Amino acid sequence: MNAMTEETANDEQQPGAGPAPRVLTDDELSRLLRDQQFGVLSFVRRSGHPHLSTVLYDWHPGERVVRISATADRLKVRRLRNAPRAALHVHGPDVFSFAVAEGDAEISEETTVPGDATGRELLAMTPGFEDAAEAAAFLEQVVTDRRVVIRLRVSRLYGTALDIPATHSGTTLSDP
Repeated sequence: MNAMTEETANDEQQPGAGPAPRVLTDDELSRLLRDQQFGVLSFVRRSGHPHLSTVLYDWHPGERVVRISATADRLKVRRLRNAPRAALHVHGPDVFSFAVAEGDAEISEETTVPGDATGRELLAMTPGFEDAAEAAAFLEQVVTDRRVVIRLRVSRLYGTALDIPATHSGTTLSDP
């Protein structure tokens, strides 16, 4: 039994403690990451303090990679180049569920020419362009913005859910 399971198992035995959180399966965790768009990227500052940044991300379960668009001059990009360990926390469909994707981050080359490899990777992360002119404008904008892709190569994926009826927030992860 892992530490979290032992702790929650002990809590279940306490009168009035309520139900214990359930460890999510890999499929449930992947679905949660797929279904959400925003998460909180966490890494350690040079001072040793944590830094948290709300990000829009794109999950690729087959590769176990989270992709995040960022500008080249952001703190997260500078810091992850030097100390690549990071985690992405994603809130589930209710206040009782979450997923965390931990791993090493790598930073792409900055996009410098519309349609270069980084620009195409950024374009693939941004669905919804209806015509080639919109895609071309996007590729020009990411060059102007000096965009890079942060690729979080997930080595550990974990999270829990508390399977109790939600009164205000919709369904739980165990619902079909």
